[in-house]
Order: sequence, then C-alpha cells, then structure tokens
Amino acid sequence: MQDQLKVAIIQSDLVWENPSENRNNFSEKIKNINPVDVIILPEMFTTGFTMNASAVSETMQGKTVEWMKEIALKFDVAVVGSIIISENNNYYNRLLFVEPSGSVKTYDKRHCFTLVGEEKVFTAGTKKVIINYKGWKICPLICYDLRFPVWARNTQNYDVLIYVANWPKPRISAWDALLKARAIENMSYCIGVNRVGIDGVNIEYSGHSAAYDVLGNGITSIIPFKEQTEVITLEKRHIELYRNKLKFLNDKDDFNLID
Repeated sequence: MQDQLKVAIIQSDLVWENPSENRNNFSEKIKNINPVDVIILPEMFTTGFTMNASAVSETMQGKTVEWMKEIALKFDVAVVGSIIISENNNYYNRLLFVEPSGSVKTYDKRHCFTLVGEEKVFTAGTKKVIINYKGWKICPLICYDLRFPVWARNTQNYDVLIYVANWPKPRISAWDALLKARAIENMSYCIGVNRVGIDGVNIEYSGHSAAYDVLGNGITSIIPFKEQTEVITLEKRHIELYRNKLKFLNDKDDFNLID
C-alpha cells in the first residue's frame, strides 16, 4: 500500500471533434509533468462534449486507447479521462483508467445529460466501479453524475472520488458546491477536472477544476478560464485520521439502488 498518491490535474481547452490534435496537445502537456501516480484529463478529452458520436467515436482497440497505454507505460503513470466509445452497436461516454501495465478499467457514464439529449445518442452505464490502484480505492464518475449523491455514496469505503467533466460556465457555482459536498458527505478526497474554452456549439467553460479533502477543504489553486496543470499529493493518514476520529460514515443509511 502506498501512503501518498500524487495526482496531476490537467485543465485544458479542447479542439472540437479532433481526436488527433487533442492527443497531440495532451502529449505536450504530459511530457512536462514531473513523476506522478495518476494523470486526470477532462470528459470527452479527444472531442469536446459532442453528440456527433457517429463521426468521432472509437473502439477499445482504437488510437486513443493505444495512446493512453503508450503514455501510461512511458511515464509509469495511470491515465484517466473519458472518450466516446462505439461497442455492440451502442455509443458510450466511457471513462478509461489506464495503468502502466496496460490494464484498462472502464466506467460508463450512468446519468446521461438529458438537457442536451445525451440519452438519445449514448447508452447509459449501469455499474459503479471501484478501482484499486497502489493500495488506493478510487471511484471514477463523469460530469452529470455529480448531481446524484446516492450514486456516489461511499458504501465501498473508497478513498478518492473523481469527476471528469465538461461543465459549462453558467452553472459553475453548482459544480463548486457539489464537489465540496461530495467530499464532505463521503469523507473522501474529491477531485473534479473540468475543461476551459468555447466548444463547437458555442458553449463556454470556465474550468474551476479542484480537489477537496475529507473535511471539504480545498487543496488546489487552479485558476479559472486558464489552461493549467497542478499536482497534488493525497495522504492516506489524512483519511484515516478523520474517519477514525469522527466516524460519520458509520452512521450512513443502508440502501439498494433498483433500476
């Protein structure tokens, strides 16, 4: 078990529906990061939040998955982000957690964003995923999932909750509040990685990527609206100290989700 986990958050603009250029841009950013354990990219980091899935989707044997494997191996780091995957005649907004060994863990976004008709294009996921990496239990989720606390509830004793997102500027105050709330109620680190810039349908994104500790204290200083990479260090002893001292998770409600 590793007592510390170093995580790089990459808040970036995205080139609309251009996987090749986005991969190149992230390659340039990643090569300048000092050694870390995990690198987190935004939601749909190769395309932006597009509903044009038929034009830009890839398979699990496609170029982006291979690129993530190459980056993970070259820099000895786990790479995290979501892309559009075509599989079994369905499209998925799929988060990939790619380890240096080449192992790929996946999570398909459960809550499709109905405001723009994401559910008409993409198939929703049904399974919550807990990833064990270097002795840390990580729960990866995607953007709109942030509004649904029951789905994120810490019934698996995870250590880190991750949200990758394309969360627009007009509703950014909700993003700020909910990220902090998820950390507090689950007594876990909570990391949100959002994009910046203006996308192909003229939606503006202000970033506000951030991380919070188990008490809801901010541990990042990322500047809104700007491309920026920040490295943070997560501490197992911080989680253990406050869970043992406060024991709030012992009083959580028992429940089962029924689809």
